[in-house]
Amino acid sequence: MKLFNIKAKRIVVGALGLLIAFSAASCMKDLEREPITDPSSTNLFNDFNNYHSLLAKLYGGLAVGGQEGGDGNSDIGGIDGGFSSYMRQMFYHQVLPTDEAKIAWQDGTLPQMNTQTWTASNEFIAALYYRIYGEIAFTNEFIKNTSDERLAANGISGANLEEAKSMRAEARFLRAQSYYHALDLYGNVPFVDENYVSGGAEKPQRIERAALFDWVESELLAVEADLKDPRMNVSGRVDKAAAWAVLARLYLNAEVYAGTSRYNDVITYTEKIINAGYALKKDVLGGVDYGYQNLFMADNHLNNPEVIFAINYDGNKTRTFGGTTFLVHAAVGGSMKASDYGVNGGWGGLRVTKQFVDLFSQTDKRGRFYTDGQSLEINDISDFTQGYAFTKYKNINFSDGSAGSDTKGDFVDADLPLYRLGDVYLMYAEATVRGGNGNMALALQYVNALRERAGVTPAVSLDLDFLLAERARELSWEMTRRTDLIRFGKFTGSSKLWQWKGGSKDGASVAEYRKLYPIPTNDVIANSNLIQNEGY
Repeated sequence: MKLFNIKAKRIVVGALGLLIAFSAASCMKDLEREPITDPSSTNLFNDFNNYHSLLAKLYGGLAVGGQEGGDGNSDIGGIDGGFSSYMRQMFYHQVLPTDEAKIAWQDGTLPQMNTQTWTASNEFIAALYYRIYGEIAFTNEFIKNTSDERLAANGISGANLEEAKSMRAEARFLRAQSYYHALDLYGNVPFVDENYVSGGAEKPQRIERAALFDWVESELLAVEADLKDPRMNVSGRVDKAAAWAVLARLYLNAEVYAGTSRYNDVITYTEKIINAGYALKKDVLGGVDYGYQNLFMADNHLNNPEVIFAINYDGNKTRTFGGTTFLVHAAVGGSMKASDYGVNGGWGGLRVTKQFVDLFSQTDKRGRFYTDGQSLEINDISDFTQGYAFTKYKNINFSDGSAGSDTKGDFVDADLPLYRLGDVYLMYAEATVRGGNGNMALALQYVNALRERAGVTPAVSLDLDFLLAERARELSWEMTRRTDLIRFGKFTGSSKLWQWKGGSKDGASVAEYRKLYPIPTNDVIANSNLIQNEGY
């Protein structure tokens, strides 16, 4: 964390005290009760001096998984904090079932994520589900205690009042973002807002996916005015452009989520971002542009006009085994020298499939593969040396080549971009190709700006197959691939195969119901309002 320090251990114990308990026999136990949404913390909102720490916990819920360094004292009881942290679980769900990566580890039911063979009792699917609802619980508490009535009752006034309203808008954004993840991953889910009282007789109601789409849209539109202008908030906090980015993603997938295309709306909100002063990151040395590589290095918070919102990490302040610490360590193994990546050792986990490698030309600087001692084929997923390693993220400072701030080499400094201009350019281009009211020449210009930075020849025209491949090249390991493949009709079925899809070494057809993850079995048992997703 560079400018906005997350110290979850200081905030959660004294402030919200929310622990979500797992209680079924497995290596990570499934939650058997509804999300807790009414922790006792009202008195903390009497003093405005507490507000920044309380807000930091909301952001901390995305970055770290526990209340102590190294993700100890997990926010979710019964499961290791780092292993279950929000962004690490997002990677497991958005990347491992696709052609972008496979993981060698055999922990619990993790291998099911490689092969799209998960069941409703998969502990990792439950872990992300409860991370999402843990974040919703924290944001609900903040939102409830910063209503106009509560602020007035607590004597919050003047500049503090204006800042509190802006912070409340940020909390509402973070809640909407988590509900966006819920609708994308799980579909029809339980819904609770700040008015829900946990522990009562009434269980959370189920909301249909299309209705949740409408709610997320309306919530983001409602908070836009109270969020700070683009690039005017401190590092690691959201602003108007972050809301526009989530709206653009929501609209790009509207046909999947709600049955109606919204491509003109994609154009509207991507144009808002493009016109807000963002620019592609450029770092030129010796006539070579290293801007793309530097987007994912330890000092990527410096001189970075491209990132709209990132999860900020600091090896000394956000000591988590999730996030970019996971992405760097897990991608190092075999004959790779860990110090070249700014860490003290590799975990020998993540590699890419040969179908992913085939997307890149020899000159594409985005294809950062390590091949020494690595085979292209993955005949045995549990063997790290099978499959090329991918070195997108590094704990090395571009500015001077030094390692990150943690002198022991355990924890990584690199921030994790969630929304950036490169994605916005590609969303504009895709929406235009799909019939939106964008400008085709401008769309081609945006795509070629990315390709020029990557060192590859410009495209002469755009079509959907090309754009799906270009999104993989530009946004690899940025947790968009599963959603992209579903939107293009390639995630399930047999029209696109990759190694170990469907549990077959050469790839096999997968049933359509795999487009959604199951609601954890124990939550369905505990809440009669819920209906398990089809196929599970």
